[in-house]
Amino acid sequence: MTRVWKWNRPVTVREVLEDLQQERSIAYTTVMTVLDNLHQKGWVRREAEGRAYRYEAVSTRAAYAAALMNDAWSQSDNPAAALVAFFGMMSEEQRLALRDAVRIVQGPETSQAAADTGRDTGRENPGSAQEADGR
Repeated sequence: MTRVWKWNRPVTVREVLEDLQQERSIAYTTVMTVLDNLHQKGWVRREAEGRAYRYEAVSTRAAYAAALMNDAWSQSDNPAAALVAFFGMMSEEQRLALRDAVRIVQGPETSQAAADTGRDTGRENPGSAQEADGR
C-alpha cells in the first residue's frame, strides 16, 4: 500500500515489483498476490489493462490511519481512558497537530468562541452560554 499511496496513481504489479527490488529480492507472484489480497479486502480497485491490472488506492493513507484509530478506540471498554493513554503517548509536535485538527473539525465559530472566552479546550464555556441567554 505504501507504494500505491506514494505514487497516487494507478500502478501495475511490474512497477511495484521493480521499485521493491531496489531494496530486496522479491518475486513477481508475491507482489501480485499481495495486490490481489488488497483488492479482495477493498483497499484497492483495479482495472484491466491488456493482460495485467492497474491498481489504485480506494482511500488515502490518512483515511486508512483514521479508520485504524477509530477501530481500536471503538473496541475499548473505556474509550475516555484509551484516549487519555493515547494522548499521553504523543510527542509535543503530535499534540500540536491534534489541536490544529480539532480546530479544523470545530470550524471557525467554535474556535472563535473558545478564543473569546480565553479557553482552548474544544468545549463550550457554560458560563458564557448562560450570559448569552440572559440567565
